[in-house]
Amino acid sequence: MNVDRTKFIVFLLIIAVSGAIATSAAAQSPRLTSGEPDLQGVWDFRTMTPLQRPSEFADRATLTAEEAAAYETRTNSDRDTYDVNRNPSVHAKFWLDNGRSLQPDLRTSLIIEPTNGRIPALTTSGQQRAEARAALRRISPRSHLDRSITERCMVGFNAGPPMNPGAYNNNVLILQVPGYVILHNEMVHEVRVVPMDGRQHVPNTIRQIRGDSRGHWDSDTLVIETTNFRADTSFAGSGEHMRLTERFSRTSEHQLLYEYTITDPDSFVQPWTVAVEMQKTDQPMFEFACHEGNYGLENILNNARAADETQH
Repeated sequence: MNVDRTKFIVFLLIIAVSGAIATSAAAQSPRLTSGEPDLQGVWDFRTMTPLQRPSEFADRATLTAEEAAAYETRTNSDRDTYDVNRNPSVHAKFWLDNGRSLQPDLRTSLIIEPTNGRIPALTTSGQQRAEARAALRRISPRSHLDRSITERCMVGFNAGPPMNPGAYNNNVLILQVPGYVILHNEMVHEVRVVPMDGRQHVPNTIRQIRGDSRGHWDSDTLVIETTNFRADTSFAGSGEHMRLTERFSRTSEHQLLYEYTITDPDSFVQPWTVAVEMQKTDQPMFEFACHEGNYGLENILNNARAADETQH
């Protein structure tokens, strides 16, 4: 057998083995009867990994196993500290549910792009909007419109879009029905019904609090593009022109990789991307009531009116 023929046979064997491995992996991935990847179920996205890289880790993208263990122990100890006498010097964090461990790959931030693990700087217009929001919070509110839509329970701070791990209620139920994907967040019971039939986004004149979402499949990855946000919808400084791209990839029976990219040239000097490993859970979704029994906004407005009367 000559050398060229031997190389050709080896090449065919490599192709055959690679195809067998790919076919085996695809077969092991849960799928619907339609053939699409099965992303359904309740997924838990709480994590101890912060959105932005803490300054103590500087240019460190990941930690060693020993460093991660020490960080988790220190952080959990701080959160578990609870002073029964409500000592104001102690921050009671026992009721939070941020997650007890870092991401599996021991990253120092959820942000993977840019590589410094930080939210990019705001543009000039982004800074102006941020300053305007800050100024509004320093004055007595004239009406409920002077408070943020999060404070008014119109959106949940981790329900998104995008879905970013928060202090509690870090669960999302994903359902797939013919022509649609449904995302039901535990936080504030947000529900997004995402068309998968290739329809266009609504006209630019229609702006919505959670934007307008459209989905499609990129191989085995669910991609959701969301545009048409309202001006008062802001995520980490974003504006109404934000374009959000979310990607859902099932990496194993119990894991779902969730990635999102924010592109908003009017607000940030560059796009930025976040990656979160979600864990499948058999726990039920719980009721979340933001308005019921919440007198925060009513008291804020009542106190503002009382302050106005005192000043006059």
